[in-house]
Amino acid sequence: MNRYPLWKYLLIGAILLIGVIYAIPNFFPAVPAVQISSKLDETIDATTLQRFEQALQAKGLTPTASSTKGSQATFRFENTDQQLQALEVVKEIAGTQYSSALNLVSSTPAWLRALNANPMYLGLDLRGGVHFLMEVDMKAALDKNLTRYEDEFRDVLRNKKIQYQGVAREGDVITVKFEDAALRDAGLKTLRTEYPTQLLLEPVADTTNLKATMTPLELQTIKKNALQQNITTLRKRVNELGVAEPVIQQQGAERIVVQLAGIQDPNQARDILGATATLEFKLVDEDNDALQAQQTKRVPLNSQLYYERNGNPRLLKRQVMLTGEYIVDANAGFDESNRPAVHITLDSKGANRFAKVTGENVKRLMSVVFIETKVERKEVNGKVELKSNTTQEVINVATIQSQLGKNFQITGLASTKEATNLALLLRAGALAAPLYIVEERTIGPSMGAENIAKGLNSNIWGFIAVVIFMIIYYRVFGVISSIALAVNGFLLFAILSMLQATLTLPGLAAIALTLGMAIDANVLINERIREELRNGAPPQMAINTGYERAWGTIIDSNLTTLIAGIALFLLGAGPVRGFAVVLCLGILTSIFSAVVVSRAMVNLVYGSKPRLTHVSI
Repeated sequence: MNRYPLWKYLLIGAILLIGVIYAIPNFFPAVPAVQISSKLDETIDATTLQRFEQALQAKGLTPTASSTKGSQATFRFENTDQQLQALEVVKEIAGTQYSSALNLVSSTPAWLRALNANPMYLGLDLRGGVHFLMEVDMKAALDKNLTRYEDEFRDVLRNKKIQYQGVAREGDVITVKFEDAALRDAGLKTLRTEYPTQLLLEPVADTTNLKATMTPLELQTIKKNALQQNITTLRKRVNELGVAEPVIQQQGAERIVVQLAGIQDPNQARDILGATATLEFKLVDEDNDALQAQQTKRVPLNSQLYYERNGNPRLLKRQVMLTGEYIVDANAGFDESNRPAVHITLDSKGANRFAKVTGENVKRLMSVVFIETKVERKEVNGKVELKSNTTQEVINVATIQSQLGKNFQITGLASTKEATNLALLLRAGALAAPLYIVEERTIGPSMGAENIAKGLNSNIWGFIAVVIFMIIYYRVFGVISSIALAVNGFLLFAILSMLQATLTLPGLAAIALTLGMAIDANVLINERIREELRNGAPPQMAINTGYERAWGTIIDSNLTTLIAGIALFLLGAGPVRGFAVVLCLGILTSIFSAVVVSRAMVNLVYGSKPRLTHVSI
């Protein structure tokens, strides 16, 4: 009656063994470390590693361990004080060739890592990291759309074969000049058809011109879309950085909160998040001398002066053949000469346009211009000033050998790291408008360690209190229930580790709540068994009936909590979702441990005694 077949015992044993293996890494603490990275993406060899180690030892700072992996090296230390002192020493030696950053490195043994048994990710409140409050430059977003309308006006009027004398923008007003009133009226009718709700179009009094301004609805839409597109782009960029469970959410009408837990290089994160990078493909002006234009400062009307990375001037046509907005995928790699390159994939519209312009200009020189904009926020005399820094440089010039289409590559990059960063920015998409950092906070690992200690202590003391009560009140069955409760904790940690979930302070609270709720199932089972014994049932029958009759009540009570947890996950955000994930998983593991595991232990203790007369409950 109270026996499992051998296969069921073996299955439960296998599950428990896997649970222990994948839960153990969470009990190995992350140790403070200093990480250096080669800015030129060069491999750090043993000689370089030894040079840094000797410099640290000269200052009385001996790393507990050091290792290299490609272009990165890591030095581990016993405590955060040594880590901070070592960072200053490393910065002095690194110079401009290497970047350095604080880091936390897992101390999980190699044999566990070989089994892909890794600890859970820790959230910003437990591991430390960086917190950014970023603001969208809405003026730049509006300017970008006005410039787009200005270019589109030319295309629309040209396609409708309506002659115009010029399109110019001054402030928030776009003015279109016509030769006479008839052409102006035709242009007005055409543009109103094309932009019925976006623009307010009207003739300028006493002239043959018309002016266009954006409607209030369009202004509101542009601002809303700029904010949402920037949030989407930031999520893609953060995912490319490999940050687990980042927090990226809107705050107010123009601001975005970004929280990156355990980020290794805050400087890289700052550069990647705030950069507005794109590419422009332009024809080279082969009819004029760029060096002469630089010296005389006289640039031809339809050309523009740019510079290559080595400082050489280049005259390029003003007309843009293609922009980065048509790029749907970009991957870093190498060209046929094993030089760093970025492989580009265009969407259908961009591919058609690029095929047309390159087909018309075979054997001509084409350049790739890299444009990057960063906005800095500074306070001068109590006033906030925004300073926009735009870098434009020619990274590649090549002859168009044949018509280009959907896939091609660009070269001329300094290192594989630069190719990787450029591919990341292009793949994630351009920001709708520049972002500048309003507030930046760095949360150190020491605060996270304190939070972890408090959270674990609360769980441990809660577990001990429950165990003492169960053993005193239910005796042997209380011991079995306590072991099942410990199994529940191990299984929960194992599942969270296998899912590589992120644990936060609310998650620790959910674990404590789960442990408290898990014992409830065992209490129901034990009370059912007591009730059957009081009614005169034999011990074996009482055990069997107690587990069977308690099962329905356990399912009902846990199902309602599971529904509430799912609702929290679907409707909540950030810490609330983290709490919900741990709660829902804890309910599933608690049912398994309280019913299946505890029943297996009861069967092992009492199932082999057919003439059982007494149970310790």
